[in-house]
Amino acid sequence: MQEAWLDAIKWDDKGLIPAIAQDHKTGKVLMVAWMNREALALTVQEQRAVYWSRSRAKLWRKGEESGHQQNLLEISLDCDSDVLLLSVEQVGGIACHTGRESCFFSILKDGQWQASLPVLKNPQKIYDK
Repeated sequence: MQEAWLDAIKWDDKGLIPAIAQDHKTGKVLMVAWMNREALALTVQEQRAVYWSRSRAKLWRKGEESGHQQNLLEISLDCDSDVLLLSVEQVGGIACHTGRESCFFSILKDGQWQASLPVLKNPQKIYDK
């Protein structure tokens, strides 16, 4: 069954839309990923973030391997209907596969990218269970 609210979205030529995950308490941007129609419908249905992995060409439930899932609180669509903003509760406080709170940890300083957030958990301990 097609959902009318999904038809309001301007999907790109690959049927995708960027989705920004933002911590509902702090407002910090945690990550940006992509969703297709099915991922977005499942996100709403399951009340947790489900993305489309472009590199693996498959659905990806955030936290399915790491345990660091994103519980959905609210979804907003921008004024051009081509970007989503997800207000989430980040389970475990780690959104990035590098073991950091946010994927946006590199800042440009003196012409070089420098890490600005600490690694909270070694990625090998997250993914090599």
